[in-house]
Amino acid sequence: MNRGIRVTIVSAVGVLTVLSWLYLVRLNADMAATDTYHASMAAMGMPMDAPWSMKDGMAAFVMWTVMMIGMMSPAALPVLFVVAKSEAARGGTALRTTGVFAAGYLAIWTIFSAVAAALQWTLHDAALLPASMALRSGLGGIVLISAGLYQLTPLKRACLVHCRTPMDVLMTHWRAGLGGAFRMGLHHGWYCVGCCWALMGVLFAVGIMNLAWVDVIAVFVLLEKLDLGGASLTRAAGGLLIVAGLVLLLWVPGIG
Repeated sequence: MNRGIRVTIVSAVGVLTVLSWLYLVRLNADMAATDTYHASMAAMGMPMDAPWSMKDGMAAFVMWTVMMIGMMSPAALPVLFVVAKSEAARGGTALRTTGVFAAGYLAIWTIFSAVAAALQWTLHDAALLPASMALRSGLGGIVLISAGLYQLTPLKRACLVHCRTPMDVLMTHWRAGLGGAFRMGLHHGWYCVGCCWALMGVLFAVGIMNLAWVDVIAVFVLLEKLDLGGASLTRAAGGLLIVAGLVLLLWVPGIG
């Protein structure tokens, strides 16, 4: 794979990531302004926790989709390089095949976003997710403990191994043509969701639009996929999440 292809892939991922984060920052600022307005309305005794409409649900879906693109695109760079290199070695069009593979990968995260938005909608309408978009402390503690325990499971390890060794996986699951590239993207994205879904669920406990935590989780996912810290990093994160969840569950009952 020549340098030009590598630069193009990095540039495309970089632009996609920057645009996603710009959207999130702008959305966060708009939501802060809206919260100020809602607070003034609540002070006058007007209810602000009305059930969501379809428009609200779609807005949540767009938010989750953009957030997943911003968080997970950088983590896909290693496998995108492998796809481009493999396709170039076969004499194919590396950039086109890599782009279609990326589309399949992001399609899986779009499906995940739809599920997350539906869950957010359900929790909001059940009055379990206040304006802060963080679950009340009891439920938040359970979410953190569950995410921590998942970090320690064989399923997490299996999905992480898949994500860390894209060359081995693609060599055994290579599919020719653009349709094959899309299916490979779906396949890899499925394992990626299996690796990271519980970490994304942490956002329900700390605040879905808490951009500081979004950034922390995105960096951690990248470190995990690059195998920086090895199994000890994954286990340490699991332990910290369990401890944080216990603290939230047992000693901070009034938060949220």
